[in-house]
Amino acid sequence: MTNAFAQHDKITYPKAKKTEVTDDYFGTKVADPYRWLEDDNSAETAKWVKAENKVTDAWLEKIPFRQELRSRLTKLWNYPRYGVPFHKGKYYFFTKNNGIQNQSVLYIQDSLNAEPRVFLDPNQLSPDGTTALSTYKASRDGSYFAYAIAKAGSDWNEIYVIETATGKQLSDKLEWVKFSDIAWKGKGFYYSRYGKPGEGGELSSKNEFKKVYYHIVGDPQEKDQLVYENKNEPLRSYGAQTTSDENFLLIFETESTSGNALFVKDLRKENGEFVKIADGFQYDYEVITNYNNHFIIRTNDGAPRYRLISVDFENPAKDSWKELVPEKDEVLQSAYPGGGMLICKYMKDATSKAYVYHADGSLLHELLLPEPGTINDFESEREDGQAFFSFSSFTSPSTIYKFDIASNRSEIFHKSELDFDASEIVSEQVFYTSKDGTRVPMFLVHRSDVQLDGNNPVFLYGYGGFNVSLTPGFSASRMVFIENGGIFAMANLRGGGEYGEEWHRAGTKLQKQNVFDDFIAAAEYLIEKKYTNPKKIAIAGGSNGGLLVGACMTQRPDLFAVALPAVGVMDMLRFHKFTIGWAWTDDYGSSDNEEEFRYLLGYSPLHNLKTGTCYPATLVTTADHDDRVVPAHSFKFAATLQEKQSCEKPVLIRIETKAGHGAGKPISKMIEEAADMWSFTMYNLGMKPMVR
Repeated sequence: MTNAFAQHDKITYPKAKKTEVTDDYFGTKVADPYRWLEDDNSAETAKWVKAENKVTDAWLEKIPFRQELRSRLTKLWNYPRYGVPFHKGKYYFFTKNNGIQNQSVLYIQDSLNAEPRVFLDPNQLSPDGTTALSTYKASRDGSYFAYAIAKAGSDWNEIYVIETATGKQLSDKLEWVKFSDIAWKGKGFYYSRYGKPGEGGELSSKNEFKKVYYHIVGDPQEKDQLVYENKNEPLRSYGAQTTSDENFLLIFETESTSGNALFVKDLRKENGEFVKIADGFQYDYEVITNYNNHFIIRTNDGAPRYRLISVDFENPAKDSWKELVPEKDEVLQSAYPGGGMLICKYMKDATSKAYVYHADGSLLHELLLPEPGTINDFESEREDGQAFFSFSSFTSPSTIYKFDIASNRSEIFHKSELDFDASEIVSEQVFYTSKDGTRVPMFLVHRSDVQLDGNNPVFLYGYGGFNVSLTPGFSASRMVFIENGGIFAMANLRGGGEYGEEWHRAGTKLQKQNVFDDFIAAAEYLIEKKYTNPKKIAIAGGSNGGLLVGACMTQRPDLFAVALPAVGVMDMLRFHKFTIGWAWTDDYGSSDNEEEFRYLLGYSPLHNLKTGTCYPATLVTTADHDDRVVPAHSFKFAATLQEKQSCEKPVLIRIETKAGHGAGKPISKMIEEAADMWSFTMYNLGMKPMVR
């Protein structure tokens, strides 16, 4: 690798002071010398961040092809992208991005054939494009439209209301909203919020005592009616939905990222009480729709790969539940009502399948898809005979289809065109064996002329957690790597949802090492099959995937040339002490439990960095407004890695400003970050990209 660093002097990293901070976990002393970096408001942390960014910018600036990559990425990104239309009252709504607009624009049509007009342009909400639309929902008759915005990437939302017919912005402004739906009932809606955080703790303090409120359009927030709270459980979350007929209010109670209790209230009864339909928190209960007093629920209770059941509100006892659509070999990901039918989206070996069922659960037909890929979004109304969905694959950008439910006919509604010849690119799915013999799928995407000579650059991506499934999808960003001879590899690790709840649980708590073993085995498979070698492999992942990269680069630093942990959970002993981190203990366990502490300490990326080890060239990425995985994780990891790195491979941290965990990031920042990430990766893999 000597030649790869020829243009770079040895890096002098910013000096990070070390303090005497030690915690005692069940008799085990654990030092935390960079604890001061957890204070996101201190001048000292700000000074360190500025110094680190200066070092990173100077290093990246010396990469000879960085600007050319940025230009190519801008060109690849610059194609129109459409969102799936949805229908309320007489109106249709959809989003569109002309190409490199920072935020997609929301359009409205009076009918499907009418001329679309701009309804809400978030690009007008901030000059730098860092204010984004979060969730939004039109009222049942379409007369009002409530929408939430997020500023600078934070998970905190503010909700506003528009009068649809006139486009007039009303006086409503709701604050301190986080992870909330908008559930309309009449001239108001239900939503969830927290109390106002203490001064300076907006982006880091623990979120506790979430409550559900009802807001009437036009009222100030202080008049909102408290509908549901639990004073005994500060670390539980409460969300509200209403049925499409607005007859029932649904409350979902959670204490982690999976599993919920379900309560239902009949809104037609003036003093109706909440009825518990299902206990938490072992299983998921998602209400799909209702037919009068009968609820159609998707659940993994009694079916690890999910099924549909029917529950009578008047007789909700579990022994009275009726199975509507039984569990199949494929995973039932979601279901949608439409045209009096139920459209069920399944996943088979991490690709989408879809079937239409009669309301009684009998199969009508399969929804035929153009190729192996992913149904990303699906929009339907119970009374409508047509639905809309988006579909993409590794080589095809998202295409919007209009689907006639009864006749099983799909037609292209919006198709994206971009400056890229997909005919040169192939994708394949392979299966490999992990350390304990488990069969794991992996997708490979590359140019058709790639030779199996053991010398191809590989970008290995994974996640492996929280029941999240990685499925085929198009990325303009990764095409710049693929068109230069790189192989994109995406492994479907345990901890995800690709094969249902059993697959998820096999990668949680005291079985989390399975996830890392699966990822390491993916790299070993690619080497064995002559796709690549250890000097040509970059590993990448974000959030829980950042933890994955951190754990694997500390366990097998010899196996990878480049590591790209993004917004990662790196301190496994303290993650639950910040913002919403307490909700992750169902997947990770907690250092408050002695057995789980010892397991967490065994793989926590921060605590397993060792002096005298040559770690891969590493670019840590985070953002100053990330209030989900607070940037302290990345700060402490980067400072420790810079201290312990024993060779000249660079250890850099890129800290984005006015950005968060990822959602709502403006296109301009996405392109800048992608250019830096690909420049760093290609340079350290010894690639010399030919930029078109």
